[in-house]
Amino acid sequence: MPELIIIEDYSPQWAITFQELSAVYQAHLNDLIIEIQHVGSTSVKGLAAKPVIDIDIIIDNKENLNAIIKKLKELGYHHRGNLGISDREAFKCQTEHTPIDGTTKIWPKHHLYVCPLNSVSLKNHLTLRNFLRNNPEKAKAYGELKKKLALENPYDINLYVERKTPFIVEVLKNGDFNENEIERITQENAQK
Repeated sequence: MPELIIIEDYSPQWAITFQELSAVYQAHLNDLIIEIQHVGSTSVKGLAAKPVIDIDIIIDNKENLNAIIKKLKELGYHHRGNLGISDREAFKCQTEHTPIDGTTKIWPKHHLYVCPLNSVSLKNHLTLRNFLRNNPEKAKAYGELKKKLALENPYDINLYVERKTPFIVEVLKNGDFNENEIERITQENAQK
């Protein structure tokens, strides 16, 4: 049976969890990466979200990707490829203890991605996050939309994503995206 879509009110714990996860990645990937960003709805103070931390590890050299995949595997992540999203590599936790950092810590649910610095995928995540951080009323409206969609489609993540995509696209149209990039983002969201 498909997983129930749950939208929770904002929790300050999300930012703390991101900092803890980021410290693990930084310690193990140090010179292979340039930055780690908390993205997605959990990165916007006050925004209701699925309680899943989205993290983008940013690289400036794609040649480092194989070494990053190897190190993330050692931490307990399975490389899943781009999952239909250009210039974004996805990683899945193999256990609730992933990342395996020498403790027995059970980590909250999170999605981990590796993105090149100038990729459309990264720009998409950062543009949406920054817009919502700077526009609390729009963030509130987005949170309400997500709650409504989760109630209407409690087990259909594809329909949930499809129906929130127009809101995201409207935000991105005000960003630094050309028509082809907007179309690609729309199509890739529809394939999830």
